[in-house]
Amino acid sequence: MSAHYNPFELLRVYTFYRTLLGIILLIMFGGNLAPKVLGKDNPDIFLFASVGYTIFNVSTLLLLWKVRFSPSQKQLFALFLIEIAAVILLMHSSGGASNALGYLLLVAAAAGGMLLRGQIAFFLAAIASMAVISETAYRSINDSLSNNSNAFFSAGILGGLIFISAIIFQYLTKKILTSNQEAISQASHAAHIQKLAQQIVERMRTGIMVLDRSNQITMFNNAAAKLLSLGGNSTPQLSGSPDLQEKVELWQRTNTNPSPILRVESDTNDEVKVNFAKLGQDQNSNTLIFLEDNRAITQQAQQLKLASLGRLTASIAHEIRNPLAAISHASQLLSEDDDLPPGNKRLVEIIGSHTKRVNQIIENILQLSRRKISNPQTISLNEWLPKFINDYCASKSAKDKPLIDCIAPDQIPAKFDVSQLQQVLTNLCDNGLRYSQPPEGCPQLVLEAGIDRNTQQPFIKVIDFGEGISKENLAHLFEPFFTTENTGSGLGLYICKELCESNQALISYEHTHEGLSCFHIHLAHPEKTM
Repeated sequence: MSAHYNPFELLRVYTFYRTLLGIILLIMFGGNLAPKVLGKDNPDIFLFASVGYTIFNVSTLLLLWKVRFSPSQKQLFALFLIEIAAVILLMHSSGGASNALGYLLLVAAAAGGMLLRGQIAFFLAAIASMAVISETAYRSINDSLSNNSNAFFSAGILGGLIFISAIIFQYLTKKILTSNQEAISQASHAAHIQKLAQQIVERMRTGIMVLDRSNQITMFNNAAAKLLSLGGNSTPQLSGSPDLQEKVELWQRTNTNPSPILRVESDTNDEVKVNFAKLGQDQNSNTLIFLEDNRAITQQAQQLKLASLGRLTASIAHEIRNPLAAISHASQLLSEDDDLPPGNKRLVEIIGSHTKRVNQIIENILQLSRRKISNPQTISLNEWLPKFINDYCASKSAKDKPLIDCIAPDQIPAKFDVSQLQQVLTNLCDNGLRYSQPPEGCPQLVLEAGIDRNTQQPFIKVIDFGEGISKENLAHLFEPFFTTENTGSGLGLYICKELCESNQALISYEHTHEGLSCFHIHLAHPEKTM
């Protein structure tokens, strides 16, 4: 049994049936096709009833079809009363209850059981039954029929069938309505679950992509679009990413993925970790692809590594600081000896300077190990950079005050931990001023900010006027403890690199078009979730 139930559509179908019935009765009566059945007792009443019945049904059908009139229960009851009256007249003019036309009341009772609610349907059946019996009684009184018992028996049977039809069809209607409500409730719940699942998939940070048997993309979420730089393409093709297509075909052939890292060349040059799975048991079923930002995974691993390194270096620093403090104190006491030869005083100075250097190395290591987890905030670089430059220059003495130009003409939103960005730029500015060749007697730097036209990601450039870094040292530039100075710790640029990666940014060294030395910080997109 269908759970779909639409009373308005049912009424339209039933009205169409009544209209067709009236037209057929008129055609049969006019063509004298059944003279012994239709209107044999009173042709005028039959013609009047059939014409009125047809006109009424045609008008009702047009009203329901064109205006989409939805009648109330009272109006429906009135429609069925008119139909019962018309059928009784047709039956009366054609021989009474013994005529087959009386059984048309069964259809009316059944339709009333489906369209009328509660006791109204039974009341309609009672009226129809009483009308049949009344017509039989009237006929028996006026016509003095000899077969009254047969006529009343037929009327009684017809009245009983009318009640049975009303009861059965009202029961079936209730079952249909109950099933219809359950189906609507289940469909609503299923739609809610589907919408919820779709929202979950869309908001997942892991990219999801589904391929059919012919390796056509049938579904992908926002994370997959961002990781693969699909942009606004509503129907992307797997061929748009040849490396991914090669990995998919290799996995489908051998069920292995020897190189899960995919490098996206088009936009941000991100690294994406790719995993595959089958959606069904069949070998030819759809393929499910999981895409994850490999740099984010690497950063999480890096944070765990740094946490372990912090605990280790804290204990090592504690063990080193105690003897280092003793050495420093002893050298200070030794330097206060007036009888100390000049050669030994030089040795004491060497001990003191190297003690300070070792202490600085320990401070840098502890600073790296104690680094707090980044808390990126959205800032406007064109407003933040001038404030940083003012604060940085104010921290320098009058004789060492540098000249720093700021180039940030437009609104430049960026996402970075403010305190960590300040630490990165401070290290880069200190490094640039140390190696800068001032053209007019004072150290000079240029801080430039903008938005990359290709990736739409913000960037910061720290440009100095020094000789730059040699090709031999370039490969080791961001390694820990690598330095070209005897007094340096080699941790400044390494800390900058770690802080940038914690904020999903990249730092690199390059030369500008003018050949100047430049550190380029490629920041994450301001709308990217970290």
